[in-house]
Amino acid sequence: MPPLVEMKDIYKIYHMGDTEIHALDGISLTIEKGEFVAIVGQSGSGKSTCMNIIGCLDVPTRGTYRLNGKDISKYSDDELAMVRNKMLGFIFQQYNLLPKLTVEENVALPLLYGGYSDREQKIRAHAALKKVGLDSKAKNLPTQLSGGQQQRVSIARALAGDPSVILADEPTGALDSRTGREVMTFLRNLHKEGNTIVLITHDNSIAAQAKRIVRITDGRIVYDGPAEGDKIVAMQDRAGEDEA
Repeated sequence: MPPLVEMKDIYKIYHMGDTEIHALDGISLTIEKGEFVAIVGQSGSGKSTCMNIIGCLDVPTRGTYRLNGKDISKYSDDELAMVRNKMLGFIFQQYNLLPKLTVEENVALPLLYGGYSDREQKIRAHAALKKVGLDSKAKNLPTQLSGGQQQRVSIARALAGDPSVILADEPTGALDSRTGREVMTFLRNLHKEGNTIVLITHDNSIAAQAKRIVRITDGRIVYDGPAEGDKIVAMQDRAGEDEA
């Protein structure tokens, strides 16, 4: 079986006048099915660009990206949208829930775009909400929920389509520490159930809860291995920040 995620010599280059900005500078990365990987780095490191390419929200300037063995580096916008809908689940820092839709309708929205029947949408949305303990809130509006509950709704939305990869972009960034711990517990439990999770964060304590850490600095991978082995690199990262 091919890796679920395979990036080979990925460059993402932006031009500002005559200057080239290398957001990603030759990254190669593989993620196997069932892994829990944290991609970690400070602001401007390239971690968000890496997430955007993994999540088919952007395409590389050079290099090859394969998702479940298929080379999608040159896909059109419509083809990328289809891949996102069928294979990827997103959890965002700001939840991205539509305030005029009920909780159930928010969870079902990607399924609507995916062509599921009304009945299947309801079944899947209910099952996903039950998994995060919010099936009793299905008819509520997002504004009637706490921040932690809204984030759990976004987790349910990510799960509803049974995605190959769940991408969590700073999922605890807008939450207090206690609620953030609850959300991380949900993610760890999802991993135990066999889900593939890619967590994007600048927070070393959050990243350490993943099984594997990929640390990015200046568009390059400087560490890729177990969370326990990342401690020295993380300390060096903090030291560099203090000097700055």
